[in-house]
Amino acid sequence: MRLRDWALLVGTAGVATLAYGALVEARRLVIERHTLALPGWPERLRGFRIAVLADFHIGSQASFDLAQKAVIMALDEVPDIVVITGDFVSQWRAATPAMVADCLELLLLMEGNVVAVPGNHDYEDGGPELLDAVCDELNIRLLRNELWTHAGVAWVGIDSTLGGISRPVEAMKNLGNEPAIAIWHEPDLVGMLPPGCSLQLSGHTHGGQFRFPGGFTPMHTHLGKLYPRGFYPDAPTPLYVSRGIGTTFLPSRLLCPPEVSILTLVPAG
Repeated sequence: MRLRDWALLVGTAGVATLAYGALVEARRLVIERHTLALPGWPERLRGFRIAVLADFHIGSQASFDLAQKAVIMALDEVPDIVVITGDFVSQWRAATPAMVADCLELLLLMEGNVVAVPGNHDYEDGGPELLDAVCDELNIRLLRNELWTHAGVAWVGIDSTLGGISRPVEAMKNLGNEPAIAIWHEPDLVGMLPPGCSLQLSGHTHGGQFRFPGGFTPMHTHLGKLYPRGFYPDAPTPLYVSRGIGTTFLPSRLLCPPEVSILTLVPAG
């Protein structure tokens, strides 16, 4: 084959892969169920269940539908709490706050057992302040460098580093004897988290969004390369990174489907 023929073949395969990823893989929402054994996690909270929802990127009808489906799947699992790790939106437009409120309305069924932090996209053409009214309406506790003790756990919510200003030390300054879980959009900053948390929950990476046989992942987000997806028990603080729900840059995925994470926490050992 001539070079031109090879180029045409490779180009056609690339377009077909992107089309498959957009029409099939990016919509193939799955539930990831994991039991995490955490050092220092108390026996009284054995079996505590968290539904993690990451990176909705709401902004189009397709993203709205997928995010709403993720909420329903999370609620069907009857978790003790829902954690949203940021990037509610792709960027802010006039209609976006209403879209977010309509999409996440079913979280009212959690009766206040929902906690969230902003992501970097929640600063695009606006800011997390636009989430305040939505979160108040839906009984979601939005944390920005602050601590909230709820359901027997100290939730340490840290603002997005790429979008806002992260103050992990300030967020943890009032930490007492309760078991603590940090929520920080960007996972690669887990080493900057002060000691005291049993777990950090993050998103941001989309799992790399495109994976190839053998695990090769060519695309990484800034501050999302060291820990692209899954559970890292040996990170400076044990870390779980969700592949998220929406997409970024290209509306496509490959061997990296969107996920709703259901985490059951037990004491290590």
